[in-house]
Amino acid sequence: QGSMIRSPIPRALVLVLLLSACGPGGGAGMPGDSSEVQPFSGISGDETLYFSGTEPFWGGQASGDILTYTTPENPDGEQIVVKQFGGRGGMGLSGVREGEAFDMTITPGVCSDGMSDREYPFSVTLKLADEVRLGCAWSDAEPVSEEAVP
Repeated sequence: QGSMIRSPIPRALVLVLLLSACGPGGGAGMPGDSSEVQPFSGISGDETLYFSGTEPFWGGQASGDILTYTTPENPDGEQIVVKQFGGRGGMGLSGVREGEAFDMTITPGVCSDGMSDREYPFSVTLKLADEVRLGCAWSDAEPVSEEAVP
């Protein structure tokens, strides 16, 4: 591969578009709707966010500007410096892993991992370079429910 300069603007734009589409009505709010201009505040900046996904298995946690990404091959994980930002319908974490884009969006809504009876309060979309992975997330303030998913 040749050397390529990548601008962070397109990545940020992609995340903003993903987050805006996750709001009520797919981004089409009513005029004057405060949710159109208020950034997501469901996860505070000093809170630890935990996340996991299956097929393939992956997970980790993020706190502040440090995200730890784990896999079965690397259970201790690797640390990635990320930038956090709140969009209209969720939050984004953006960084670089192994020289490739690492972009995660977290949106509120009941999520199931498909393997347990747990309900998670957030859904996660992780884009690693050109690969997209789906998962669930929780925080200390919004924990996992151990009740059965209907």
